[in-house]
Amino acid sequence: MGIGAGGGVALEGVHASVAALDALDREDGLLAAGAGVGVGVGADVDVLQRRFELRLTRLEVVKRLEAQLAAVKARDVAEAVEIQHAMLAPDAPVHERTFAEISAVEEIAGVLTISSGAAGAFMEQSRRVCSLPPVLDALAAGALSWQHARIVADETEGLSPDGAAALVAHFFDPDAPNPARGAAPGELVPSRFRAKVRAWRERHYPETLEKRHAKGVADRRMEYTPDRDGMAWISLCLPGHTASAIWNRTTATARGLQGPDEPRTLSQLRPDIAASLLLGAGNTTEAGRVPTPRADVLVMVPVFSVLGQTDEPAVLDGLGPIPASMARKLVADGAESFYRVLVDPRDGAPLEIGRTRYRLPETIKQWIRMRDGKCTFPGCSNHTSDNETDHLTAWDHGGTTGAGNLGQLCPKHHRLKHARPWIPYGASQNGPPGWTSPSGRHYKPEYPNPEPTHWPQWLMSTSSLCVDARPEDLPPWEPDDDQLIDLNDLSPEDPVWADFFAKPFVLSV
Repeated sequence: MGIGAGGGVALEGVHASVAALDALDREDGLLAAGAGVGVGVGADVDVLQRRFELRLTRLEVVKRLEAQLAAVKARDVAEAVEIQHAMLAPDAPVHERTFAEISAVEEIAGVLTISSGAAGAFMEQSRRVCSLPPVLDALAAGALSWQHARIVADETEGLSPDGAAALVAHFFDPDAPNPARGAAPGELVPSRFRAKVRAWRERHYPETLEKRHAKGVADRRMEYTPDRDGMAWISLCLPGHTASAIWNRTTATARGLQGPDEPRTLSQLRPDIAASLLLGAGNTTEAGRVPTPRADVLVMVPVFSVLGQTDEPAVLDGLGPIPASMARKLVADGAESFYRVLVDPRDGAPLEIGRTRYRLPETIKQWIRMRDGKCTFPGCSNHTSDNETDHLTAWDHGGTTGAGNLGQLCPKHHRLKHARPWIPYGASQNGPPGWTSPSGRHYKPEYPNPEPTHWPQWLMSTSSLCVDARPEDLPPWEPDDDQLIDLNDLSPEDPVWADFFAKPFVLSV
């Protein structure tokens, strides 16, 4: 990294943010003085709205200031340890360098009033962030939080320098090949940003995923943890597709139990149902008298991966990347919950299945669920199978039943959309909508960032194209047999679509 005066840019940002806060505070003080007690509601309604907006703006500035201070803090920690090493003679023995670093960490722990272990972890995180200049620059500019920066540091650990640089460039360099689209890293809640970064890493470096998954399966377990107030936790560590199926089935059963005579909430019903299924349906709840609904687990598997020609990871709805071996097993075993989604091998995007009537067929509901991955409302991570597919522009206002006018919403945000002017915009065939808040703030959509399918090397090398050709350079496919049809020539209403999705998927052997 090198010792220098690199904190100047971050400090300039700190000064600018403090000045902005001061200006906002002065404006708020003037509005408060002008809207004194006793003024009628009709006269000060605009003042109240402006003071509300000022608080939102102040929160934005404070968020930026916290990030800028985090950049100053991380650089100071990394450089403090580096300076300690620079104070030693070049030929100082290893044990002296070790004690110099330990001493610096203890000094940092004392100054920040944190434990030695926390200080050591913070030092390592600071070093990794400072070793990634685009990430540190974004932090110093207030464009993302320390939590976001730490996520990048965590997910680049174990990658080669070139691999880490490629990951950082994808999310932070708009001129990089196939850069991330939609919301910028700092515009995503940290959990969603981590999911996107991890998905990119697993797709581009799948060789480590298979090994880590095998170890995770070997380490599967069930844990019991006593809690206060006479409560306790039961935790299961299972393969992702099994855990997703359990969660979806429990949620669907809970939805079936809800009604005017059921006082329990969805959150209360889930553990009651799980306990009932484990201990016997008649012991704790009435769940046993409700027919168990089918709860689909959606898996998007690249065709070459399912045929064993590549090891490109599949995507499990609500979880993220899973090893190709797990996906192949789900298909080969004839899992009833496996749902196929047509994927364009040139760009990895699901293909449109259009409809012109209001009522949604199950195929397009599942397709929208796969496209969006979760509730599309800003910051929401709800990916339960009972999310609702909503017309973004109401049917009676001219909205159509097509992918560009559909989005997945959890029940809470579905109700909010109709109760307050939260307005979705910009949905497309392959991308979820963004949102405009009642205060006029725009929240960009969280795009899934599909990429071209990994093509087998033997296929590319035996084609008339060069080995380094890209899949998108392939000529348009045309059927060479009268018994074959081009799906692009089919009407969205053609009954062949229903026949296609009704057939079980069988691997040839």
